[in-house]
Amino acid sequence: MIFLAFAALFPVYAQSPAPCAVDSGATAWMLTSTAFVLLMIPGLAMFYGGLVRTKNVLGTMMHSFAAMAIVGVLWVVCGYAMSFGPNTLGGWIGWKKEYFFLSGIDTTILSAHVPEYVFAMFQGKFAMITPALIAGAFAERVSFRGYCLFITLWSLLVYNPLCHWVWASDGFLFKLGTIDFAGGTVVHIAAGVSGLTAALYLGARRGYPKTAMNPSNLVMTLMGAGLLWVGWFGFNAGSSVSSGLDTARALAVTQVAAATGAAMWMVIEALQHNKATSLGIVSGILAGLVVITPAAGVVQPAGAMALAAVASLVCYASIQIKNRMGYDDSLDVFGIHGVAGLLGALFLSFFIRPAWMAEAADKAGGSWTAWQQLAVQSAGVGLTILYSGLLSLGLVVLVEKTVGFRLESKLESAGMDSSLHGEQGYGLINLS
Repeated sequence: MIFLAFAALFPVYAQSPAPCAVDSGATAWMLTSTAFVLLMIPGLAMFYGGLVRTKNVLGTMMHSFAAMAIVGVLWVVCGYAMSFGPNTLGGWIGWKKEYFFLSGIDTTILSAHVPEYVFAMFQGKFAMITPALIAGAFAERVSFRGYCLFITLWSLLVYNPLCHWVWASDGFLFKLGTIDFAGGTVVHIAAGVSGLTAALYLGARRGYPKTAMNPSNLVMTLMGAGLLWVGWFGFNAGSSVSSGLDTARALAVTQVAAATGAAMWMVIEALQHNKATSLGIVSGILAGLVVITPAAGVVQPAGAMALAAVASLVCYASIQIKNRMGYDDSLDVFGIHGVAGLLGALFLSFFIRPAWMAEAADKAGGSWTAWQQLAVQSAGVGLTILYSGLLSLGLVVLVEKTVGFRLESKLESAGMDSSLHGEQGYGLINLS
């Protein structure tokens, strides 16, 4: 069976049957990668904060930092157990009592020769950033308490099950052979679809699209994009859970894809408008980084360039379609994260390293083609879209009907910073 081949190729998530020595090199890289991925969250806060209006900059950045706090606690309490524990409830989630509060992994060394604490903390950063990504879709128009309740429920009921299906060694999509090296489905498609669902249900910002809603600080957005680019090396290369050839491959294609995505977006804008914009180049960077995320472990640099170029073209087109249709995905979460994640998860099938395909086919006891892999990828993508979309809709409705999600008109007009947090992002000090 083909899933046996993939299970053999990705043994790192299984616990070693007997204690093994710690690989200090791999552990050091995983510690570094964990810090890199954490860096991405304040980077995302800066990226989003610079794109919204001045009156909402702090409220928008708070969404990212709140995710660090809330999901950071949930992950330790039960998130890791739900995501990487053995199948429970028919495989919908995982569970293992030793993972509750991480109480039973104090001395556990994984088969990758890294302490399980390190792997748990690394994966916890993925759980934190995913709901923070969603916030960009409904930026500038939701209550803080509603957002906090939404990401709590979303993390428990959407992220953790998806993580288990795709990345746990007994998850059914993992066994099916779905390739998602670092989060194309679990992170980007899930966040993009969930964000779009919430944005459509909650409705557009008041005044959109007739009222100009200019970014408050594109300098900060550029700096945020730079931090995301740096952090993404940990995001992708760290997902090898090793410090060797696979790590180098993932890091290399991450760099190539980000650069290609940015260059392609500049070319598109030059042809369309005879100028390149800072917002355009950061959009291209993100498109390239997102599209390579699911594919970082299986494609070569030429494939990464092809995927990133296509991602920039399609994401640019998707944003133009959004503008014409008039729906308000405030910061293009679906237009970039959802679309590029979908492209990467599907079209990696045609750029997989030949040696990787040959090894998979050999272990499966037969041939294995790009079209067969595309069918497997399509199943994973389709299920992710359906599950995250339906569950997110239910959660948005629940939050709106209980504590309230959409801001009242007067509070939205005043801005989230003053009406929700009693602060100003760019207040001037009176020295007199």
